[in-house]
Amino acid sequence: MTKKADFKRRVRARMAKTGESYATARSHLLAERPDPTDVTGTTGTTGTTAAGLDDEAMAAALHVSNGDATDLPGTGLTPRLVYWRDVLHEGPVPAVGLEELRRIRAAFLSGAGADDRAEGAAMFAERDRTLEANRDGEYVLWFEADLYDQLQIIQILDRLAGLGVPAERITLICIGEHPGIARFGGLGELTPAQLRELPATNACARLTPAALQLATQAWAAFRAPTPEGLRAIAGSRLAELRFLGEAFDRLSREYPAARDGLSLTERRILAAVADGAADAGTAFVRAASRETRPYLGDTWAFAMTDRMTHVPVPLLHADPADRPADHGTGLRLTEAGTRVLAGAADHVRLNGIDRWIGGVHLLGRHVPWRWDDGTETIVRQAEDPPPGPL
Repeated sequence: MTKKADFKRRVRARMAKTGESYATARSHLLAERPDPTDVTGTTGTTGTTAAGLDDEAMAAALHVSNGDATDLPGTGLTPRLVYWRDVLHEGPVPAVGLEELRRIRAAFLSGAGADDRAEGAAMFAERDRTLEANRDGEYVLWFEADLYDQLQIIQILDRLAGLGVPAERITLICIGEHPGIARFGGLGELTPAQLRELPATNACARLTPAALQLATQAWAAFRAPTPEGLRAIAGSRLAELRFLGEAFDRLSREYPAARDGLSLTERRILAAVADGAADAGTAFVRAASRETRPYLGDTWAFAMTDRMTHVPVPLLHADPADRPADHGTGLRLTEAGTRVLAGAADHVRLNGIDRWIGGVHLLGRHVPWRWDDGTETIVRQAEDPPPGPL
């Protein structure tokens, strides 16, 4: 009898004795062994993941992913699958209780036209119940390297830590590139056959307590009312969460810059228009092409475009101007937009700001937190100088 077959027999024997599920019994037995790879294997052979999960454990696990654009059901590996649908880089994500956060997120998405409030709240509640109901089992997370996904990962891991789920029962499959795809855009680009190969690669890792701790620290830093904690996470280096630091660096660059009051995304949209993008759809595509890891959907890019159009001193002129921007909305820079893009005027001091980044609410014409391009950090400004003339 092989080691793998013998281990399965021991798992089933424990199940019969304790009444535990396969995943729970397996996890307890693995925890008793000094080197679990001796029985599960980490070579990536058929039927075994790089993290040591065999086919039975994969089938018993709760799988979590960022959305149904990825054909995970087609792999046959994910009979139980939860989609984590939330655009956490947009809108308020304050440090409040679970139920209150669900209410806040559902209200924000409803107000942004992305979802019905009642349906959103029900979706979040069901998602959280499903995650909690599996607390004695295995979890497999399928995500990508970009900011959108990295924020979802730390929310999920913080929740699992709060439920008392040990790190060794959480497997993360996370990629930022794929062989043969020059500019990888996400798991949704992969076929079921390609997705099925990922658990046997280095993209798949069983988490350590250090990874779970870093994720909870990152989630707390993201939700804090001030951004001082973001820098430490941006500088973090941990193999299991290897994309997290990069994502927090990108998040930090959404703070208004000290030189012009623009976020990086706003500046890229304005630059695209200045470079000849005649409509919002083209400006979005060109701005996204400059992202190392594109994360922003067109809906949110168009909302940002609207914010730069409908302000006291518009940076963009939209045509037509009386309806929300979409792919066909014509755009051109105003005189103020040209000056701001050149660093000769400040968007926040001209127009004020009302934007949440995680738990930080940036509001008014003076905001203490700015991104500094020179030091590549968020800095605190004691007081903004008065706005200059246009």
